[in-house]
Amino acid sequence: MTILILGGRGKTSSRLASILSTKAPEIPFIVASRTTSPLSPHKQAIFDWHDESTWGQPFEMASTPSAFSLGPISAVYIVSPSVVDLFPLAKRLIDFAREKGVRRFVLLSASTFEKGGPLMGKVHEYLAGLGEEIEWTVLRPTWFMQNVSEAQFLPFIKGEDKIYSSTGEGKIPFVSTEDIARVAFHALTDKRPHNTDHLILGPELLSYGDIADILSSVLGRKITHVNLSEADYVTWLMRATGVSENYAKMLAGLEIPIRSRELEEVNDVVERVTGKAPMTFREFAEVAKECWL
Repeated sequence: MTILILGGRGKTSSRLASILSTKAPEIPFIVASRTTSPLSPHKQAIFDWHDESTWGQPFEMASTPSAFSLGPISAVYIVSPSVVDLFPLAKRLIDFAREKGVRRFVLLSASTFEKGGPLMGKVHEYLAGLGEEIEWTVLRPTWFMQNVSEAQFLPFIKGEDKIYSSTGEGKIPFVSTEDIARVAFHALTDKRPHNTDHLILGPELLSYGDIADILSSVLGRKITHVNLSEADYVTWLMRATGVSENYAKMLAGLEIPIRSRELEEVNDVVERVTGKAPMTFREFAEVAKECWL
């Protein structure tokens, strides 16, 4: 059994690779992305979603035991690219992998995409529709804690002591990518296939105002949440981050369900699947605080 991890340098894929290395060193895996890194401790392969001539490279690597002592790839962790018409591309990959002997698929989706819905929702529907021909799991996490430490919020927290959003007092069950990766680990390695989707939520409901208060406590300086109207947030995104108007409107649109308080729920999925409760935001902030200093 060899596991293929796509999106190898992404937030969840990189953590999944670390978990496999420490918790299941007997299971070989390949980390695949558009480029390789000489600093990576893992076996790597080139994989570019938009260049289908690269899709076979990980499988060729796995079939050369004299060089890598791996074995046939039997499971794939799918992290999809940011494209509007995702389904045809993802279907071709899934079908390609099945032809190569892959039976188990774990798809990283999102809490906002129901089965049959847009983007990953259609890929979810396709995997589930294959029935007993494959083993499958779809991960549907909510908003990442790491968005505050590794993505769009970081420079403004670090440079201005501010978090900008249009979420009002709406709350989110923020989840750590470590917890998402732990669920992915079990979905890939458990003897019994999950054959379901997992709505992966954090252990507490927090507004961005709450996040600012926790960061203030952990960092010892005042962090403020600046709540903007949707229109003002679009303008701010364009000015502060340089994104296009259409992309800014898309990002602002993602905050509408938060502002209208549609996402205020928690569950026990992480603990039920992994046996360990998910990380709280304060625990996460204590570990990550160097990035905001």
